[in-house]
Amino acid sequence: MFTTLVLILAGLLAGALNAVAGGGTFLSFPALVWAGVPPVMANATATLAALPGYLSSTWAFRDDIRASQSLPIFVVVSVSAIGGALGAVLLLVTPGEVFEGVVPWLLAFATVIFAMGPRITALLQRYGRGKSGLVTAALILLLVTSYGGYFNGGVGILLLAAFGLIGLSNLNEMNGLKTLVASVLSVVSVVVYIGAGLIAWQHAIVLGLACATGGYLGAALSRRIARPVLLRLFITAVGAVMTLIFFVR
Repeated sequence: MFTTLVLILAGLLAGALNAVAGGGTFLSFPALVWAGVPPVMANATATLAALPGYLSSTWAFRDDIRASQSLPIFVVVSVSAIGGALGAVLLLVTPGEVFEGVVPWLLAFATVIFAMGPRITALLQRYGRGKSGLVTAALILLLVTSYGGYFNGGVGILLLAAFGLIGLSNLNEMNGLKTLVASVLSVVSVVVYIGAGLIAWQHAIVLGLACATGGYLGAALSRRIARPVLLRLFITAVGAVMTLIFFVR
């Protein structure tokens, strides 16, 4: 019962954070590991739990996605599917003990990317605009989506940075494409995870329902947040604490 309550709380907070600013993986993944789920399986289960939020966000941004003319949607979807599959397969062939050793570094990387996200995106938008052709853009997107298929933490910020590097500047368009890409790569990677038996279904159902509820509440509360910088600092602090815990465990 206590484990279920921890998963519900982590899911509610993770869903809310993802709806407002991102960073929910910093809570959902450690909660699953604490509940006794092996790290590789916890990573796969956390990705499944976050998927409903990605899909609902994509629906919310459907008009911006439809209006996007920067990149062909067919290319975006195709590359995202390939990248998600590549990352998921890479996770499957990674020995559990190796992944356990890599996890602290992945969390540290995701924390730094999240903390520096706005600055990175702004810099890449400023210096990357107009420099990327379609092939280069596809390669950049393939690299980021492969990371997302392997480990979901920080993928939203990396996608925004990638779109800035490619040359996009409209924030609504970037957010719309970000949610579309995250949805596609997550769907594909989750299918691979399910086929490999990597989903802890009992935990996934509890965490997924809590994430969906938290996402709805977070979206409703997001307009009332007066100091988003403080929220970003809070999420960064959570990521830093979780990183330290995984380094010393």
